[in-house]
Amino acid sequence: MKKVFNPEESSWEELLQRPTQTVEDIEETVKTIFQDVQSNGDEAVAKYTDIFDGVRLDSIYASAKEIEAAKITTSQELKDAIQLAKDNIEKFHNAQKTVRVAVETTQGVHCWQEKRPIQKIGLYIPGGTAPLFSTILMLAVPAQIAGCKEIVLCTPPGKDGSINPAILYTAQLCGVTKILKVGGIQAIAGMTFGTDSIPEVYKIFGPGNQFVTVAKQLATKYGVAIDMPAGPSELLVVADDSADASFVASDLLSQAEHGVDSQVILVSTSLKLIDAVEREIEMQMSTLSRKHIAQKAIENSKLIFVEQDATALRLIDAYGPEHFIVAVENEDFYVANIGNAGSVFIGNYTPESAGDYASGTNHTLPTNGYAKQYSGVNLDSFMKSMTFQKITATGIQNIGPAIEAMATAEGLDAHKNAVTLRLKALQDG
Repeated sequence: MKKVFNPEESSWEELLQRPTQTVEDIEETVKTIFQDVQSNGDEAVAKYTDIFDGVRLDSIYASAKEIEAAKITTSQELKDAIQLAKDNIEKFHNAQKTVRVAVETTQGVHCWQEKRPIQKIGLYIPGGTAPLFSTILMLAVPAQIAGCKEIVLCTPPGKDGSINPAILYTAQLCGVTKILKVGGIQAIAGMTFGTDSIPEVYKIFGPGNQFVTVAKQLATKYGVAIDMPAGPSELLVVADDSADASFVASDLLSQAEHGVDSQVILVSTSLKLIDAVEREIEMQMSTLSRKHIAQKAIENSKLIFVEQDATALRLIDAYGPEHFIVAVENEDFYVANIGNAGSVFIGNYTPESAGDYASGTNHTLPTNGYAKQYSGVNLDSFMKSMTFQKITATGIQNIGPAIEAMATAEGLDAHKNAVTLRLKALQDG
């Protein structure tokens, strides 16, 4: 990891740049596949599944037989772990329910707001070497609580046409209504336009590689909402001499193993701790099964020394980390004042992986600095607010003249007339 000492604030923008991968003509590739799926439906989906996943399927639906088999092959230990995580996620997201907001703004003018579920949602779940069944919990559980009627899950099949049993088991446990063996750009396109096999949805959730990320962004041009802009996973730890260097190193590596374009940063007011963490990273990395991935991510990462907590906080807010671990003696300062972070983990015994799996908070979070303006996924992500109003005769008399005056000033005669007619009827009646 690159060491940086007391960087000038003028250099922070360059220092805190995320590693980005570029793929030649990626947007053109996405557009081409979208147009093909829009025109040719399942035929195009099958073609790209053959090209990208190396498999031709008789059916893209996960069968009841496959789901039942997954219940058997998933170990009881993993089932128990999934259930514990599900229970905690349900508790946290149930607590986010809000009551109807109602107010009489003027005598006779009653306004209120209620929330309604998004009826049809799509979940994209990566497969491959890291089948993210935990993301199903993070997305399908709040979708169920919100009351979404249709929960469609797309995940890429393996070379043998199968889906990882843990994904199947978790999906059925969390009330997913359709499980489809479709990945990549073609999955996002399928959920955007709808095909004979893939339902059209109103909002798409879930992580993916850069092709999936660009596909989700393109989907918004066709009237489909997405959870948030996404990028490679990232973690920033602030730590001082009160932190345990081995804990800090393990947290940094836990994010580094996500992908070669992940980024981890340590900001510290202690030179001694920085040196200790650097040593721990080397020792712990040698034991990782995904060492080759973590090593490349570590090359993109930094150890930054600053002298003051106030300077550290300004730097952290400038970065806007997806995950932010606070391992300092003066934790209250950071917790009270942090402005830009997706999710905050406080104290030596709060690893980031707790939020990834089982504490109850959601792990679908804004990356690439979007924590400055986006929230992580929460119960409201699966709902929309609707406003209502009911105005009595007294109410329209109270606000009618103001409406008439404003409509006249804007030159909108029909708007004014809609009120004038009512006021005259009341006056004549």
